[in-house]
Amino acid sequence: MGATKTEHFTDAQNQIAIIAKALGHPARIAILEYLLKVNECICGDIVNELPLAQPTVSQHLKELKNAGIIKGNISGNSICYCIDEKAIEILNAYFLNITQTLSKSECC
Repeated sequence: MGATKTEHFTDAQNQIAIIAKALGHPARIAILEYLLKVNECICGDIVNELPLAQPTVSQHLKELKNAGIIKGNISGNSICYCIDEKAIEILNAYFLNITQTLSKSECC
């Protein structure tokens, strides 16, 4: 991330940017929606739900996990994934602040 000069931004701004970037692909949104539906699952289950190859799904899961949006627990030879509530709370607080600020604004 050297070229983006992330050190010039606050930790909160960098954290929101990392989460937003990870959410920037429809397959990752589909994975989150599936995890919400089943509450917990194994990687193979996700592969069966998406029109993507297993290595592609694994890469999307890795991106979501690196951003802190999901967490995984090893269960035998598989990993059970679920949504990490902390990341959702961060997003919720961020967008709530925007909504509250806009409701007080008379701009445009």
